[in-house]
Amino acid sequence: MYPNFFKPLLDIVTAIIVLLLVSPILIFSIIGLSIVNFGTPFFVQKRPGKNGRIFNIIKLKTMTDERDADGNLLSDADRLTVIGRIIRKMSLDEIPQLFNVIKGEMSIVGPRPLLPSYLELYSKEQARRHHVKPGITGWAQVNGRNLISWERKFELDVWYVDNQTFLLDIKILMLTVKKVFLREGINSSGQATTESFKG
Repeated sequence: MYPNFFKPLLDIVTAIIVLLLVSPILIFSIIGLSIVNFGTPFFVQKRPGKNGRIFNIIKLKTMTDERDADGNLLSDADRLTVIGRIIRKMSLDEIPQLFNVIKGEMSIVGPRPLLPSYLELYSKEQARRHHVKPGITGWAQVNGRNLISWERKFELDVWYVDNQTFLLDIKILMLTVKKVFLREGINSSGQATTESFKG
């Protein structure tokens, strides 16, 4: 009953309350990113949700669109702005996903939504991570985040699908707050973002 009824209700109520509380920080971040990104503070990208259904995820845009002489995007590390680095370290770039939660596309807690191109690369077991709505934070995020292998992340995601409870969600939220303050597991070694999953 919790996953199908109480959790969606709690997600929406929590998202609304958090948005109201952090709105000053969000507004300040939007203004700063609008300046460094020439008027585009948001990053919108298609991601698979529950049962693989595609939706548009909303994040704060922490990287520019700078390209080299051949028209190719520069590396993530080179495109990460100073304010973007601060926002990412504090995980503030995830705040707009609360709107995805309100729309019913995401949960506060669940497996992180990844790229649509990964769908065909999952094993049958790994694909079970899409049996629930994706989350802003999740069991994998509080157990290593970008510092663990893709295989381990998916093991943790599937474990969450099979074991989700209210108390587990509360535990994950508390651990998430701790990790944000300690700035743990934000980036893979030497990377601005984690490496792509190749199956």
